[in-house]
Amino acid sequence: MRNEGDGAIYLKYVGRVLSNNKLNGTLDIGTSYSNNLTVDLQNNSITDFTQNSSYNMDLMLVGNPICQGNGATERYCTIQKSNSSYITPTNSCTPVVCRSDRILSQNCKCAYPYTGTLHFFSFSFSNLENSSYFGTLAGSLMLAFRSNQLPVDSVSLSDPTVDVYSYLQFRLQIFPSGLDHFNRTGISTVGFVLNRQSFPLKDYGPYFFIDDSYCCFAGANKSSNTGIIVGAVVGSFVLLLLILGAGYYAFHQKRKAKRAVQQSNPFANWDPDKNSGDVPQLKGARGFSFEELRKCTNNFAEVNAIGSGGYGKVYRGTLASDQLVAIKRAQQGSLQGALEFKTEIELLSRIHHKNVVSLVGFCYEQGEQMLVYEYIPNGTLKDGLSGKSGIQLDWMRRLRIALDSAKGLAYMHELANPPIIHRDIKSTNILLDDHLYAKVADFGLSKLVEDTSKSYVSTQVKGTLGYMDPEYYTTQQLTEKSDVYSFGIVLLELVTARAPIERGKYIVGEVKDAIDNSTDQYYIHDILDSSLGSSAKLGGLKKFVELAMRCVKDYSSERPKMGEVVREIENIMQLASSNKNFETEFTSSSYEGISDGSKAFDYSGGFLPLDLEGH
Repeated sequence: MRNEGDGAIYLKYVGRVLSNNKLNGTLDIGTSYSNNLTVDLQNNSITDFTQNSSYNMDLMLVGNPICQGNGATERYCTIQKSNSSYITPTNSCTPVVCRSDRILSQNCKCAYPYTGTLHFFSFSFSNLENSSYFGTLAGSLMLAFRSNQLPVDSVSLSDPTVDVYSYLQFRLQIFPSGLDHFNRTGISTVGFVLNRQSFPLKDYGPYFFIDDSYCCFAGANKSSNTGIIVGAVVGSFVLLLLILGAGYYAFHQKRKAKRAVQQSNPFANWDPDKNSGDVPQLKGARGFSFEELRKCTNNFAEVNAIGSGGYGKVYRGTLASDQLVAIKRAQQGSLQGALEFKTEIELLSRIHHKNVVSLVGFCYEQGEQMLVYEYIPNGTLKDGLSGKSGIQLDWMRRLRIALDSAKGLAYMHELANPPIIHRDIKSTNILLDDHLYAKVADFGLSKLVEDTSKSYVSTQVKGTLGYMDPEYYTTQQLTEKSDVYSFGIVLLELVTARAPIERGKYIVGEVKDAIDNSTDQYYIHDILDSSLGSSAKLGGLKKFVELAMRCVKDYSSERPKMGEVVREIENIMQLASSNKNFETEFTSSSYEGISDGSKAFDYSGGFLPLDLEGH
């Protein structure tokens, strides 16, 4: 195999295992090769396949880009599974009919075999149809049993498969010799020989054996004779030591194998039956151990707690790399379950934008569900508007925050593939960094728009009271315009510093009344946030309020798209910056008593998420 520098990959060797080699470009198999060519190219970066002639070979390209999309149906994009089996050869005999609870061995004897699954961490071949590899393995097993003088008549290997962790699996049946069943001593010694791995296996790497419960000890006891019982009593002490040693070794091997599986797949214990869907599909998010996060938060000390909500608590932590992070830890009975946890890590692992909070990683072990975010030091927009964070926001800074948030949403709606509907836009889900630039956060309720040809997504109604699109509420049809409505409420909060629902009054109705009752050119000054000063000095205020009211129209068809909202806010900022009364640069260092980030991830805000089905 070689890469000639022009992006093409040429085959030069026969029967090679070349998986996981970071090979990329176009595969060219040439025109001259052996008829029994077997090439394993799994898990590389091959994007195309040039066939100069009709080829006849075993070619495995699973895990390459060429096997995505329409290419997934090609025969080289599937892992071949053999239904064949291999049984140690013996002399021919006349088959008999066994009772339903027993199995016919190769010696034509009905017996109760000892069964289980062999898991190999590595293997040197790719053609699972070649039964010669079965024969090599079966012969090695029988040699090991006979050299240890075990009562084994024959073995049967079947159903070779390669699982999702690239382990090779065989179903193994071990038939007893002399009787139709094994006794407890026979099972223990056979298991000990298997897990000790003291015999060589050609073409196979290390393995572990997981056995099935043996069915037939009761029958074995009934047929036991006095001599066997006496012999078992005499040798009980030795056998006890042997069984304890075999059990300890087998337990150690299984535990080691399980640990290896969990390290390669943090979701090995994910349960799709607990209303959480399939295993999360991530793109680059780092998996943290519980011990790592416990250590970086000083055992989740209260002094490091920086926020709380229906989901649980959020802690500030410092990773071994000295990176500050915010760790969102679920608690038992939280309002956000496994499905929301899965949604958030899947979405945040695939989107990267300066106005969307970054996911550093996650933890899913020891019954814990934790999300690790970049640390956002200056809290939520709600805290900034209320004065709770100690930050004062002038008009130009509020316009900047509106623009940042709009850009984050526009990216999700128009540039993400597939598009994403946030479904819970509110002032507590917009965070402010150390320069007071805004980032959209909390994707637990978000939805992917898988089919962009459809104008809506039918879904269960969820959201937050005061921010929810009334059309979505009544029709249960979710669209990107539902986010636009919620963002319009946030724009009105930026102007008034009022909650969406305050003293039983809805902010949209309050602003409409103020506009209708306005008698001068300075507009809605009766409900304007007093910390902004005179409305006469707020350049672009009227256009800003008009944009917000367009976003909260009752019908989604009358609302602008987020891309249009971004352009409108940019125009308003140009208009406002022409007013000499405004400072265009502002950072958090300009103020004393600035927030230490104690509310940077307080997602609960003043309202709890509303799930109309009672979840």
